[in-house]
Amino acid sequence: MFLLYILFGVFGISLLVTHYFSTKINYSLSGRIAMSVILMITAYGHFVYVPGMVLMIPDFIPFKIELVYITGVIEFLAAVGLLITSLQRVTAWLLIIFFLLILPANINATLKHIDLFTGNTTGPGVTYLWFRIPMQVLLIVWIYYFGLQLKTKRKSTFTS
Repeated sequence: MFLLYILFGVFGISLLVTHYFSTKINYSLSGRIAMSVILMITAYGHFVYVPGMVLMIPDFIPFKIELVYITGVIEFLAAVGLLITSLQRVTAWLLIIFFLLILPANINATLKHIDLFTGNTTGPGVTYLWFRIPMQVLLIVWIYYFGLQLKTKRKSTFTS
């Protein structure tokens, strides 16, 4: 739930800031900034909560620790890529694919009651799926809408 507050909070602040520095509100840029902040936070988690992240990965997947670090770097690079106009569209498509690929890890974590922060099996369990799956869908829709659907003016590297 914390991430949703941040997503919508940063989006609202970004709308106000882009409106202040421009004649009109920049929805595309504001949406991408909000998603970039979320990605930075989750990327940070890949380096801080490694034991919990490792437990999330299904048993049949090898090199779990390396995969946790690699996906953290991917999220960091995606956060930057969403803000670079020339990379925005390809980053958005790759993020959609990425979120679909990590969905099994989130399902696995809920089925095993993984607590990401403590790295043990005292997490909320299956009821968490009722929040996590819709949130994952929201993030995919968000990326699609703000990264691909809205028109972006190509003025400079960090504006739209």
